[in-house]
Amino acid sequence: MKSILGIGNALTDILAVLPDDTLLNTFHLPKGSMQHVDAETGDSIWTALKPLGVKYVAGGSAANTISCTAIFGMPSSFIGKIGNDELGLLFKSDQEQYGVQTHLLTSEHSSGRSMVFVSGGNAERTFAVYLGAALDLVPDDLDPAWFEGFDYFHIEGYLVQNQDLVRRAVELAHAAGCTISLDLASYNVVESNLAFLHDIVGKYVDIVFANESESRAFTGRKDPREALDVLASLCRTAIVKVGKDGSWVKSGDEVYCIAPWPADPVDATGAGDTYAAGFLYADSLGLPLKMCGEIGSIIAAKVVEVIGTKIDIPRWRAAKQEIRELIAAYEA
Repeated sequence: MKSILGIGNALTDILAVLPDDTLLNTFHLPKGSMQHVDAETGDSIWTALKPLGVKYVAGGSAANTISCTAIFGMPSSFIGKIGNDELGLLFKSDQEQYGVQTHLLTSEHSSGRSMVFVSGGNAERTFAVYLGAALDLVPDDLDPAWFEGFDYFHIEGYLVQNQDLVRRAVELAHAAGCTISLDLASYNVVESNLAFLHDIVGKYVDIVFANESESRAFTGRKDPREALDVLASLCRTAIVKVGKDGSWVKSGDEVYCIAPWPADPVDATGAGDTYAAGFLYADSLGLPLKMCGEIGSIIAAKVVEVIGTKIDIPRWRAAKQEIRELIAAYEA
């Protein structure tokens, strides 16, 4: 089976379901956005969250994707940076229990954390992120040997707070012959780094994942179908996810609208990350484009049924069975 290497912010997700928007307004967090906060603000938000009841889960966009590819059976590895603290140990042990080979460097700063607020009837997510140690990952930390022998390299757009790191990573992956995939991460990240992302996608990236707001930000407010064409003109394969309406996928002249897989959603956190894992797994098997989107949809439907980014064992079993049946129907 083909292998995959990921790089991203090594974060622990602190998840809270909000009864209303009071806390978001208090800390000036636009609903649906991802905002970076300093240590002081991060501590204040954490203190405000605790009375609501929180859940701690090792996370980070690329790390979530790589954990899922490992469960699918792909040899999977992850590059990141943690602090010498409890959250760092939690992150490392979580990755390793899923079979991920880790390249986790240690910083003098505390481990990063992502405070995830789930709110509203559509379980919309808002993020307040204290990067901490994750921000200390720099280009010189990257060992070219880590990239050798991998078939895929997956990178999260959240890393563009360090453009030199992203450029060095994709250069090394390209030199190693990897198929490079990029998740655009967040609309405000795209808006703040638009020229850089266009350059990276055009030069190095083979597969781009975007949701509707990210695709609009990347393409100058085009609707998802038009944005799909723009993205696909820059890379081999483009995916635009449109939430409860499914996703659009395009490669060359092939275009498909992928229906959402049935689910009873309670929390959309991690849906994009798991979709990417399913899509990349299917792509690694050489399956048709439409089926890659459908397998992404299957696994994304399972994670939205749980709070957080970790799919439970019964849902993983169900997902794998549904995927086997889909592949068997195709091969018949």
